[in-house]
Formats: sequence, C-alpha cells, structure tokens
Amino acid sequence: MTVDAPVFVDPAGTADATPVPGGPRAGRWTTRRLRGSLLLAVFVALLAYFVVWPLIQLQERAFEEGGRGYSVAFGTDGVVGVIRDTVVLAGASTMIAAILGTSLAWAVTRLPSRLQWMRVLPLLPIVMPMVAVVLGWGFLLSPRPGFLNTLMRRLPWWSDLESGPVDVYSFWWIVVITGFALTAFVYLFVSTGVQNVSADHVEAAHASGATATRVFFTIVLPLLRPSLIQGVGVAFLLGVGQFTAPLLLGSNTGIDVIATWMLMFTANSPIDYGAAAAIGSPLLVIGLVVIVAQRAALGDQKRFVTHGGKGFRSAGKPSVVAALGVALYFLLSTLLPLIALVVVAISPFWSGSPHDLTFHNIHTVLTDDRIVGALGTSVLASLGAALIVLPIGFIAALTLVRNQQNRILKWLLDVIVALPLGVPAVVFGVGFLLAYSTAPFILYGSTWVVVLVYAVLMLPFATRTLTSGLIALGDSYIEASRTCGATPIHTWLWIVMPLLRGSIAGAGAIIFVMLTHEFSASLLVRAPTVQVMGTLLYDYWTNGQFPVVAAMALVMTVVTGLGVCIAMFVGGRNVMQNL
Repeated sequence: MTVDAPVFVDPAGTADATPVPGGPRAGRWTTRRLRGSLLLAVFVALLAYFVVWPLIQLQERAFEEGGRGYSVAFGTDGVVGVIRDTVVLAGASTMIAAILGTSLAWAVTRLPSRLQWMRVLPLLPIVMPMVAVVLGWGFLLSPRPGFLNTLMRRLPWWSDLESGPVDVYSFWWIVVITGFALTAFVYLFVSTGVQNVSADHVEAAHASGATATRVFFTIVLPLLRPSLIQGVGVAFLLGVGQFTAPLLLGSNTGIDVIATWMLMFTANSPIDYGAAAAIGSPLLVIGLVVIVAQRAALGDQKRFVTHGGKGFRSAGKPSVVAALGVALYFLLSTLLPLIALVVVAISPFWSGSPHDLTFHNIHTVLTDDRIVGALGTSVLASLGAALIVLPIGFIAALTLVRNQQNRILKWLLDVIVALPLGVPAVVFGVGFLLAYSTAPFILYGSTWVVVLVYAVLMLPFATRTLTSGLIALGDSYIEASRTCGATPIHTWLWIVMPLLRGSIAGAGAIIFVMLTHEFSASLLVRAPTVQVMGTLLYDYWTNGQFPVVAAMALVMTVVTGLGVCIAMFVGGRNVMQNL
C-alpha cells in the first residue's frame, strides 16, 4: 500500500512538496494553487484601487479640457523657480542628511560602554513632530524676537544690529533645518547596516595595520552601499515632497516649492484642482525615477552580505569625541527646539526675553473643545490606520518573502506597496481629495478619508519592516511546525506572530509616530468639521497665536512619545533601533 506524503500549502503559495503528476492529490493541489493565485490577485487588485486610483484621478483632472490644468500650472509666473527650489531643497538637505547620518552611525560604534544609551539620541527627531521642530527653530532664530538672535545681538560683533544676525525664514536655513530632520532617517538605515557588518573583516584589516579611518572608508563604507542607497533615497523622497518647513517658514518671504503650490491651488478661491494635479506631476515622476534608480543601484544585495561569528565592533578605541558629536546633534536637532517650545508655551506672548511665565496656554490646549477634539481625531485616525495597514502589510510581506510561484503578481505587489514612499504625501492628499469627493465613495468631510490616506501612506513602512522580520526569522521554525503536523493558520498565529512581536511593534511604533504628526496630506483632505492636531496648529499659526501653537506642538510631542513607550513595552527596548 502506498501512502501519500502530507502536502503543506501555506497562504503565500510556497508549498515545496509538489505531488507527483497524475497522483491522487494532484488535482486537489492544483485547485488549491489556483485558489491561492485568485485570492492573491484580488488582494493586489484591492491594493491597486486604494493606492493607484487616486493618482489616476489626479491625472484625469489635470488633462481635463484639453490639459487646461497643465496650461494654468506651468503658465503661472515663477513656476520655473518653484521647481528649481524644490529640487535644490531636496538635493541639498539630502546631502546634509547623508553626511550627518553616516557620521552618526559610525560615531555610535565608538561610544564608550557606559554611553551606549546614546545610540537612541539620533532617532529622537523622528519622534518629535516636524511641525514642532520647525516651529522651535522659528522661535529660536526669527530675525527680531528669536531667542538665539536676541542673545547673539548682545555680543560685540552684532551689538549694532536691530534684527538677526540669522534669518530663519531664508531659503538656506530652511535647507539646513530640513537636512537635520532627514538625518535621522539616514541614520536609521545606515546604523542597521553597520551592525550587520561582520567584525571578522574589520579585525582582519585592523590586524594588517589599517587605521580606524581607513577601515571605515575601505571596508565598512563599501559594505554599507545598500543601506546608504535606501537611506539616501528615502531622505531625498521626503525632501522633494517637503511641505512643513517651506510652508511655515517660507510662505511669508515668497519661498515656495511644488508642495506649497499644490496647497495654493486647492486653498485659494477659485479652487483649481486641475492645476493642483498638474503641478504635482513632477513630484510623481521624480518619485518613480528614484524608486527605479534605487532598484538598479542595489542590484543583487547578496554581494554585500558578510558572514562571521561576531557582530560588528569598531576597530578604533572608544572615543569621547564621538559621544560629543552625538550629543551636539541631539542638542541642535531636538533639545534646542524643544526648549524654545517650552519657553513660548509658558509665556503670555512671544518675545525675545520671556517673562511673567504662566501655564494658561497649556491649560487652554487641554481644555478647549476644538483642540481636544482634534487631538482625539489624530489619535483615533492614527490607531485606525495602524490597525488596517499592519495586517495588510503582513500579508504583503508574507507574499514577497515566501511566494515563488506568482511572480507577476508578486512584482505588481512590490511596486504598489513601494509607490506611497516614492510619491510625496501632498500628492496623495490631492488625489484622495479628488477620488473620494465623488461617487461611488463620497468620504470627504468624514474621518474615514483621513484614515484611508494615512493607511496608504504607511503601507511601505509596515510592509518593509515586516519583510525584514520574516527574512530574519528564516524557515526553520515554520518547517519544524509543519513537521509536527500543525496547520498553516496555527503556524502563523501561534509560532510566527509571537516571534515577530518586535517587528510588529516596531512597525506599529513608526506608523503611530509618523501619523500623529502627519501634516501635508491632512491639510489637503481635512474638512471644516474634521481637524487633526497638525491642521489646527497651522490655523493657529496663521492667526498669530504663537504661545498656543507652542503648547499644541508640545502636546503632539508627548503623544508620539507615549506611543513609542507603549511600543517599547510590547516589543522590547530595542524597538526604536529595530525600526
């Protein structure tokens, strides 16, 4: 009697026990494979609808009436300067971020053992809302009332000045502030890449007489190419879609980028959605080009994998100078803006020399119904988006890692989940505004449109984080569970999911952190009755209520900090480092 071996078919279609053609289970196996392919096709189609359909709506509106949107957008005076400033802002800020992020990633490897806790400091700008950072630097370096400018004018060199010497509203200061904010993202990728470099290579170079600097440039840096390409690519995409700093600091001095022009066309009367869609097209093209260039530059990432029995350790001795460098970055990127926010928040008004300190503004933020409602909407929309995108990201990651059969669908899925990272959030904001303001789904004016655009924006982060977790997990646990006779569902729920707890918590942390202070897309899809903290903060800023704005920014920072603390409690203390 012949006994057929049990066949395991997992949700991603990766069963490697293929029945013999014509065997008793061949027909059943083929049916399951077709059913799995059909389910995957439906999943990809649904994702394509939510991710790609708003972008299609954008182009349809731009080409209406014979391309009138393009004629208006690119016929407006100053459009060439706006595109130029957008590219320069993205390129220059990315260069700053690449240099600082790589230097910080190397510096933390030289930290003394008692200062290892400083590794998390370069990540804190991600936790602090970009709105809060920009406002903090505005309070510090505004030409007349800025705190630092007031102090510098007391020095002999600038005692004759009535304003300055620094103008935070200038283009190059906007570049510097953006570069400091993007540094944390480059550091996030590069520091992870450094830890994956085997110590054997470093020790061999060191034993051959190479200095620590030479080891870095000849051994470590070439092996960091994938991390650098990914980190620099993400920084450039965030820079080219930069919205917060140009809007808050540059709008009063005539400094505009493509993102702020999209807001201008949708906020001014009469509203011109066609022109807004058309002016956003360069951002869409740039994003797609960057994604393709990243894939081409990375090539086969296995070339950069090093094997060894030891984790990475710097070839140099622990350095106090490295610790000072990390502390200086933390001071400039996080601590000084935070101090400025605190001082303005507890002042009756913003001036160069605070006095008559009061907690009235903080009390207002915590008791005003409109502000409390916006805070509740921000938290609920962020949690709702996280609950939606985490399961979707897990299925997408599972397909990308373990599916070896449906290669076309797998490629389409990979492109779709990467698209929101290549397309700036402001473009998706206009796309969702157009897609969900008409039938069949009229969601404008409800919180659901905010939740959906949030979920789409976070899809790449959830998928990539969980993909990395699945790759690191390997196949041994899954195969052991299969050998013991566990069903696929039981394996994923009771074996894989608990082992991925850190990755899931890390994905949840970065989703919650980035969404609670999301600004650009929120400003475009909001309605008068649906406000989140970032959009309401902008309204108060334009009205000149600076102490209340500072207090709101502090509350946003506290909320995101609490989200990270909860993620650390669930996923362990290394959640921030594993992002």
